[in-house]
Amino acid sequence: MTNENPLESLISIGAIFGFAFLFLCIGLLFSSIFIVSAGERGVLLTFGKPSMDAVGEGLHFKIPLVQTVKKLEVRTQKIEAASDSASKDLQDVQTTIALNYHLMPGSVPSLYQEVGTGYIDRIINPAIQESVKSITARFNAEQLITQRADVRSGIQELLSEKLEKYHIVVDGVSIVNFQFSEEFDKAIEAKVTAEQLKLKAEMDLERIRVEKEQTIARAEAEAEALRLQKQEITPDLIELRRIEVQRLAIETWDGQLPKVTGGAMPFIDISGELA
Repeated sequence: MTNENPLESLISIGAIFGFAFLFLCIGLLFSSIFIVSAGERGVLLTFGKPSMDAVGEGLHFKIPLVQTVKKLEVRTQKIEAASDSASKDLQDVQTTIALNYHLMPGSVPSLYQEVGTGYIDRIINPAIQESVKSITARFNAEQLITQRADVRSGIQELLSEKLEKYHIVVDGVSIVNFQFSEEFDKAIEAKVTAEQLKLKAEMDLERIRVEKEQTIARAEAEAEALRLQKQEITPDLIELRRIEVQRLAIETWDGQLPKVTGGAMPFIDISGELA
C-alpha cells in the first residue's frame, strides 16, 4: 500500500475545483446571453417584475439567476373562429371569421403584465364572439348575405376598438362563411325557385305576345296584298287573260276533233269569238 503525497492530493483537489469553477463560469456566461429572433420582442423579468421597455431583436445580456426573458411574437398572426348568433329577424346563424392581428411591439411588456401569454383565449376569442353577435344582430338574415361587406366592416371596427386597449392591432377581418339553419336554407331555396318560375312565366308571356304580334302583322300584310290584287283586276285584264288562254289552246291543237263528245262542244273561232 503506497502513501499518497499530501501535496499531490491538494493539487488534485484544486484541479477539480478549478475545473468546476471554470464550468460554472462558462455556464453563467452562457446563461447570461439570450437572443431575440426576428419578429419577436422580449420582456425582461427581474425577480418576476417586467421591465417597461421591450427588448428588441438581436443578442442581449441578463443577470443569471436574477433575470429571465419571455419572448412574444409581434408578426401578423391569423386566427379563425366560429360564433353562434341570431340575426335581426331571429334567424340562427353561425358565422366563421378569420382575424389577422399583431401585437404592438413597444407595448409587449404591458401586455405581458396585464394579460400574460394566454391573450388568445383570454382576450381575442371572447372579443370575436361578442363582436360577431353584436353586429349580426343589426342585420336580418338576407342582409347578412347581400350586405356582406358592411357586416365585415362592422365586425372589424368593433374588434379593433376592443383589442386596441389590450395592445393588439387588428390588421383585417374576413368572413369565411355564414351557416343558417336547415329551415332557413329551405325557405331561401323555395324563394329562389319561385323567382325563377316567375321569371320563366314572364319570359313565356312576352314570347307569346311577340308571336301574336308577328301573326297579326303577317295576316295584315296578306290581307293588304289581296286587297291590292283585287284593285288591279279590271275587265281589260280579264279579257287579256281569256285571249291568252285561247291562243295557247290554238298553238297546242293538233287539228283533230275529239271522237267522243258529250253535249255541246264549243268551236274555237280563230277570229276570237266562240261559236
